[in-house]
Amino acid sequence: MDPRKAITETDREREFLLINAMKGIVPVPEAVWVDNDAEYFPQAAAIVRVVGGVTKPSDSGVKVSGLGTWLGPDMRAKLRDQFMDYLVAIHAYDYRTNPLKGFEIPDADPKQAALWSLNYWREIWKIDEGDTRPIVALAEQWLVDNLPDAADLVMTHGDYRTGNYLFEEDSGKITAVLDWELARIGDFHEDLSWVLIQVFGTFDNDGTFRASDLFEREEFITEYEKRSGRTVDRKVLHYYDVFSSWKCYVIVGANGLAAARSQHNHQDVLLSFLSTTIPMFADDLVRLLSQGASE
Repeated sequence: MDPRKAITETDREREFLLINAMKGIVPVPEAVWVDNDAEYFPQAAAIVRVVGGVTKPSDSGVKVSGLGTWLGPDMRAKLRDQFMDYLVAIHAYDYRTNPLKGFEIPDADPKQAALWSLNYWREIWKIDEGDTRPIVALAEQWLVDNLPDAADLVMTHGDYRTGNYLFEEDSGKITAVLDWELARIGDFHEDLSWVLIQVFGTFDNDGTFRASDLFEREEFITEYEKRSGRTVDRKVLHYYDVFSSWKCYVIVGANGLAAARSQHNHQDVLLSFLSTTIPMFADDLVRLLSQGASE
């Protein structure tokens, strides 16, 4: 059941329909019932069956699942191919032959996919925060000025990373892909950039970065191209790198804090804790925007 105020405000019916559509494509929980209009529950709700598995190894330490989760070399070897193959499978979903209610196709012009995403999160910032912050304003203006064309529209997951799938700790088999609430039809680069966010990954002692502790950056891009048959446009990917860090800033700095302040969320302590990542995303935006300025 939805809390009265959440870190992301989403539609339970859309998520319910997509989970059912993904059965047989990727492992998902069985979605059995939805009450999108809160007819039977105080808030919109959906019921799915329990799936066995964990989101992180038992020896990975006490931290929020997905934020720098260390899988280690053995588990990494078991999970990485599944992780990549399921992302490719999601992007291969034929949404034109099998349309889903609530999933509109942003194909009126090549920039519409990027513009829809940008405008959605701009509005969230205005509603939940509203204050001008230099790095947010700078990043937002850069995103407006550099809207890319979408060459290939796909079904995106929206939050694909370690922490949002369950796996058996013994075998390493992924048992369910979770957290579909931000899924939309959009540019595949948007999903790739989300996977590559540094806060969601790990760094070795020698400084080597691994996205979701599974792939080094270039390795991830190369493997995605090989398995999907798509070509990753590095300029478009950089745009979505900036967008994803800016979006994370909005989520933890506006959405999450607004939900915590309202005291209408059972995770208000966690949401307050997540706000401590704001400087990390701000630093990431400085790094990424500086890269763009030097290109």
